[in-house]
Amino acid sequence: MISMTVNGRRQEFSGDEAMPLLWYLRDELGLTGTKFGCGVSACGACTVHLDGKAVRACVTPVSAVEGRKVITIEGLSKDGSHPVQRAWRAHNVPQCGYCQTGQIMQAAALLEATPKPNDAEIDQAMAGNICRCGTYVRIRAAIRAAAVEA
Repeated sequence: MISMTVNGRRQEFSGDEAMPLLWYLRDELGLTGTKFGCGVSACGACTVHLDGKAVRACVTPVSAVEGRKVITIEGLSKDGSHPVQRAWRAHNVPQCGYCQTGQIMQAAALLEATPKPNDAEIDQAMAGNICRCGTYVRIRAAIRAAAVEA
């Protein structure tokens, strides 16, 4: 039995410990905000926080979260009021929107670790998150705005 805290609630998992965290979150817990993109940690659509750090849920086995805290986009804020979420709306970041939950989770982890990042730090932290629509300029602007607000 694997125990963890997901979005502030204790959860227990008794299935295949090698199951990717992504599938546990989506299929077992119904937290579908975390998206499947590539399955090999290359796109960032599945980004969640594990003990405050951004990780790719598609390659993180459930066994790796024993006793740890997982935060998904649903747990970032109950009402969309996290500074990154507000900045995302204010800067009209999403186009198709598919990658945005992973982008937001990566940006929130960046700002937690580096509250006032410069453009190079933003670019480095966000480099593993792919946006097929190419909204990178708006993403960077939103992160800058969230850093001021936070």
